[in-house]
Amino acid sequence: QVQVAESGGGLVQPGDSLRLSCTTSGDTGSSLPVAWFRQAPGKEREIVAAINYNDRSTYYRDSVKGRFTISRDNAKNTVYLQMNSLKPEDTAVYYCAADTATLFYPLAYTSPEEYDSWGQGTQVTVSS
Repeated sequence: QVQVAESGGGLVQPGDSLRLSCTTSGDTGSSLPVAWFRQAPGKEREIVAAINYNDRSTYYRDSVKGRFTISRDNAKNTVYLQMNSLKPEDTAVYYCAADTATLFYPLAYTSPEEYDSWGQGTQVTVSS
């Protein structure tokens, strides 16, 4: 079973940047679609960004377009979420997820039900 683990969260001020990392274990990690989700207190979990196995297909929710960038380094089995111009409304627990059953799929996708391996989450707090 492929496992994922997030790192890189923290407390920052509005306008600051932060980079989250998601590392996948096992031999197939570089072949899998990966997505970042977030959940703020009292709110439902929502997709933030998604990426296919070779970085040629990505998705961003509207509120982060132009500020966040998802990318991957398959040599390191790591997917990154670079977050710039952070806003207080970006405050949430950020989760990385991988679909371990779908290798080499050409498109990124956004439904949480399609991802079966989830990390523990990392807290991102944006506050002055």
